[in-house]
Amino acid sequence: MPINAEEALAAKPTTSRIDWTHKDVQLYHLGLGAGVPATDPAELRYLLEDRLTVLPSFATVAGGRMGLVSGLSAPGIEVDLTAVLHGGQRVRLHRPIPAQGSAEQTSHVAALHDKGRSAVLVLRTEAADADGPLWSCDTELFLRGEGGFGGERGPSARLETPDRAPDRVLEAPVREDQALLYRLNGDWNPLHADPGFAALAGFDRPILHGLCTYGMTLKAVVDAELDGDVGRVADYRARFAGVVYPGETLRVRLWREPERRLRVRVTVAERDDAVVLSDTEIVTA
Repeated sequence: MPINAEEALAAKPTTSRIDWTHKDVQLYHLGLGAGVPATDPAELRYLLEDRLTVLPSFATVAGGRMGLVSGLSAPGIEVDLTAVLHGGQRVRLHRPIPAQGSAEQTSHVAALHDKGRSAVLVLRTEAADADGPLWSCDTELFLRGEGGFGGERGPSARLETPDRAPDRVLEAPVREDQALLYRLNGDWNPLHADPGFAALAGFDRPILHGLCTYGMTLKAVVDAELDGDVGRVADYRARFAGVVYPGETLRVRLWREPERRLRVRVTVAERDDAVVLSDTEIVTA
């Protein structure tokens, strides 16, 4: 059934209540590879409840709700789930996320772009607690074969990689069991766990969640460039450009740009620096 852009964009936001505890935050951080070395104070700030800080990317899994599910159940959106790709993610922070809390979360279709043969849906999810706004997330979904509904094409500009050597190059190893652990945050897609299912999808073995790569990249940059201060992250966006297999190594190249912006490009070291995150930028406070 064709996308009804007018209906989707005019639909009222959906509202839900989400809750999380320090255990949810600790599990999320473990899923990103935190805790190595296990006695490192810099790692323990992500894992010990008496000093717990929360990476802003936790907003993508808070409450165990996956944004793409909400987007694909919106009025006017009826698509084949096998044609859906998670194209990009953005998180804007209003203030640091507490280690445990409750929030009201509202979601709506913020944009629908007609790319011709395909479509791009942007789902915006905003969370606020008793003290006010917490975060805003934009989940970008690429819908293959769902274009041609007569909508605007939307932006096509990309963030260019600076034409100079990076200011830092970081490496983050992905454990063999990392996808099995990360999926406990709420993404139960067998593509990330079942070798047989991965083979049917055309992969040699299960692949890592894109949002895990997204979170690992942020952690690497916060630790190395921001002195571990999660409160300095104001805005973080990335486009998913390739797959990562558990057991590989993320190579994170970082450029310092004007206006407190960090431009980032992430590749896989073992596959000739195949790009996995592009159009990636962190704006610091």
